[in-house]
Formats: sequence, C-alpha cells, structure tokens
Amino acid sequence: MLSNYIVAGVVGVMLFFSVAVAPTIFKVLPQEWASAYVRKFFPKYYAVLGLACLVAGLLATNMTTKIIILNCAALFAISLLILTPNINNARDNNHSKQFNLLHGLSVTVNMLQLIMLIYCLWLVK
Repeated sequence: MLSNYIVAGVVGVMLFFSVAVAPTIFKVLPQEWASAYVRKFFPKYYAVLGLACLVAGLLATNMTTKIIILNCAALFAISLLILTPNINNARDNNHSKQFNLLHGLSVTVNMLQLIMLIYCLWLVK
C-alpha cells in the first residue's frame, strides 16, 4: 500500500514538472539562467525520484508492479549517471545534433517512465 502512495507522489512530481515548471522556466528566465537552473535541478530530480522508485519497488507486493517500478528506478539512474553528463557535455561543446538527440532521448525515457508508473497505479485500482 505504501508503495502505491510513493508511486503516486512520483507521478505527481513528474506531471507537475512537465506541465508547469519546465515550460515556465524557459518562458520567464533568460536562456542563460534557465540553463543554469535546469543543470542544477535535473540531477536532484533524477536522484530523488530514482530513490523513491527504488523504495517503492522494494515495498511493492505485486511482482509485476515491483518489476516495472524497479525498472523505472534503473532508468532514473541511467538518466542521472549517463544521459545528463552527456547532454551537458554536448551543450558545452556546441554539439547541437548530439545534444538534440540525447535531450530527445531523455524526454522519451521520462515519458516512458511516467506511462509505466501510471500503469502501475492503474493495476492496483
């Protein structure tokens, strides 16, 4: 039961960031500030949500949801440890094609995680 609440919290954070925070950052802040903010924010986002998914996965009693949630935790770790540094490196070195590819991949992974976690919540309805 606690696992479901944790997953619901992760989904809420992901939706709020995707719908409210991310679009606003780049509309309100100058590009330089927005980029600096995002660089500081995303490692925390991935670490906190990844840890939350790890805990939720370990607490889950349904084997299907356990596997899905733990896979989401692994994807958060990949995003934190592999994608984010490579995205930053591509941006720093003005490799716009590589940046666009990696950024698109990170957005796709994030949306896939969101779908997977919503599916877990639907399974336990």
